[in-house]
Amino acid sequence: MALIRACTAEELKPGQALRLNLTPPIALYRLNDGFYATDDTCTHAQTSLAAGDIDLEECTVECPYHASLFDIRTGNVLSLPASKPLKTYPVSVVGDEVFIEVG
Repeated sequence: MALIRACTAEELKPGQALRLNLTPPIALYRLNDGFYATDDTCTHAQTSLAAGDIDLEECTVECPYHASLFDIRTGNVLSLPASKPLKTYPVSVVGDEVFIEVG
């Protein structure tokens, strides 16, 4: 497993997301309780979830293309048309740096 530096903690405010142009692309989200990472591409259509609407209370992201809803913490699908969950990645914060474990 490799740790990829994503950003500093201050770069993302709660309710924001960042797309990392990796293979596959990864979305890093900041919720009220910390940072989470999933595959960035919606499992229904080839759309970036980092560009989607984030609901801080429900901890969800809505696909901007067809409105599929995913749980950011688990990657689970919460509404159609998507039917496959997102892959999630462990995130760690070391000092002020945010890292995603990939591989």
